[in-house]
Amino acid sequence: MLPSCPIPLSRRRWLGLMTAAIPAVTLGQNQIVISRLGGPAPIPIALTGYTGEAAAVLRFDLEIAGCRIVPESEAHYTLAAGSGTRLEGRLTDRGGTVLLGRAYTAGTPRQQAHALSDDVVQALGGRGIAQTRIAFKCELSQGKSEIFVSDYDGHGAQQVTRDGSIVAAPTWVPGKLTLLYTSYRLGNPDIFLHDLSSGSRRPFSRQAGLNTSATVSADGQRVAMILSKDGSPNLYVSHLDGSGLTRLTNNRQGDSSPCWSPDNRTLCYSSRSGGPSTLYTLPASGGTPRRLRLAGVTNGTEPDWSPDGQQIAFTTQRGGGFEICVVPANGGDVTALVPGEDPVWAPNSRNIVYTRRHSGGVRALSLLDVPTRQTKDLPRLSGSCSQPTWAR
Repeated sequence: MLPSCPIPLSRRRWLGLMTAAIPAVTLGQNQIVISRLGGPAPIPIALTGYTGEAAAVLRFDLEIAGCRIVPESEAHYTLAAGSGTRLEGRLTDRGGTVLLGRAYTAGTPRQQAHALSDDVVQALGGRGIAQTRIAFKCELSQGKSEIFVSDYDGHGAQQVTRDGSIVAAPTWVPGKLTLLYTSYRLGNPDIFLHDLSSGSRRPFSRQAGLNTSATVSADGQRVAMILSKDGSPNLYVSHLDGSGLTRLTNNRQGDSSPCWSPDNRTLCYSSRSGGPSTLYTLPASGGTPRRLRLAGVTNGTEPDWSPDGQQIAFTTQRGGGFEICVVPANGGDVTALVPGEDPVWAPNSRNIVYTRRHSGGVRALSLLDVPTRQTKDLPRLSGSCSQPTWAR
């Protein structure tokens, strides 16, 4: 069984969510930061002197960040452990230049390894995600699912709802220990606002019919959602306190899965307007929807806008399966990435967490490094897990 946690969750347990860094002591000089991550070829890096959990965590974190762990003779960079009992890391290039030298003294050994990984990624010109958090739904039994949260790599998973019904579509409120999600706990698919720090929960939207797919703008001020109170499922927006509810679309075929642009001005969503589901964009203040050009595919659902505003990830169905793709935010040529669905961008606009279907129809979560196409499966939890959302 998955471990459960008492509600509320302590704020100390969630410091990683607020991107608090693990204290570190600088060991070396010449901390030269040159952009190296970003290309399609993984960067060869050697790990020397690390064993057990630290070695496993560093390997996972660095490979999903775009590195490839190799013997020291093949490496462009070497990350070496210290000789003491505390976790240390010294990153050097082939010429012996020290790019990073630190010791980690706070947090659990696993947290220290994640902090070291993020520092290595930063030294190589990237942005680390090893101290971030995700939430997702997990089906525990027939007709019953709950919301869980975990570290980005799936470890430390904790159950945060006990609705005893169907739940769906969790999403974080940016910068807060708060989730919005849909639950049938009162007999109707309603949206609830759940404060993880206090354990308090209140209905956010209990309109007649469907209330689902809530998503919060990057500034934390507005919520887009799908409601069917006036007929077909259509796109609505409101303030985070629930006031100012406004209908944006009037589509008889129905809309689904909205997401915000990072500048809070535009929404992207999926719609069936006389054909297969495809993607549209629409000003958040209202206006005329614009079909997003998806060159190379015939349908698109589940869009998610990268935090840097450059790309939109989405799911397409072809050949009897689902595939994760990306397209420029203004539309254009589609790049197919991996089989899967439910794509969500990491805060660094480089990685994606998504759902994979395994044998027997069981779903589980995986991570993708978009430039290198390297993937990592998260630990298989009890039941099918899907619909991830990344804290930003």
